[in-house]
Amino acid sequence: MAAQRILLIGSGKVGSRLGERLVAGGHEVTAVRRTAAGIRGSFVPLVADVSRPLDTVLPAADALVVTLPPGDDRGFYRSALERVAAALPAPPSRTVFVSSTRVFEGWGDERPLDESDEPRVTSGRGQELIDGEEAAREIFDAVVVRPAGIYGPGRERLIRQVLAGEPVDHDRRTNRIHEHDLVRALEAVLAAAEPPRTLHAVDRRPATLGEVVSFIAERLGVDIPPRAEVDPRARRGTVLDGSRLLEIVGELEFPTFVEGYGAMIAGR
Repeated sequence: MAAQRILLIGSGKVGSRLGERLVAGGHEVTAVRRTAAGIRGSFVPLVADVSRPLDTVLPAADALVVTLPPGDDRGFYRSALERVAAALPAPPSRTVFVSSTRVFEGWGDERPLDESDEPRVTSGRGQELIDGEEAAREIFDAVVVRPAGIYGPGRERLIRQVLAGEPVDHDRRTNRIHEHDLVRALEAVLAAAEPPRTLHAVDRRPATLGEVVSFIAERLGVDIPPRAEVDPRARRGTVLDGSRLLEIVGELEFPTFVEGYGAMIAGR
């Protein structure tokens, strides 16, 4: 895509790594954070707290990427996005709102779910994500990207659990995406002439948690974590279809947990 002005609302790990790729591609990236700490040196820093009324005008942007986590209050996303819209001189031509596959927490694993399936939530956090998606579409006509469990360098919680021998729910169905492939997906959505309106960022192999921790344990040369005691009435995860992601990014660099965690362990 031609050089663009990109505005990042929220620049944690995913936003920052996306911004670095965009800067490397010749784009200008402005990062909005509550404090200047953590804003990469290659970004234009803008200190502002979108959870409160903004006292600054945001710069004109060709594209907007929102990677904010849910707030503590119901309506956080809508209020924040309304403040951003009011502070912009004009709406960007492309907005990407990063949500989560948590919006399917109320489903079971009876069949693979794709972008045509309606969300079902069982928690306040899940409902806040749905509210955020709706607000982003209404205010910015946003593309919604829903990552599954994000892992990669610096996201080694499961590896630490295996090393500690912590019990896990071996039968729980899980979905994941390596952070590198998620960033590639966001970059592709920004560049696409006609991106999908909703995109599930999940890799090619849904797996039980037992499969994943068994692989990690084998590679680390430690015992497989024991089974956790689980309420038999509890929901045991979902299975998500990532076919649409492959249509926009092509092959994933880490198509399954085997390649992803294998590379992480090899680099330890």
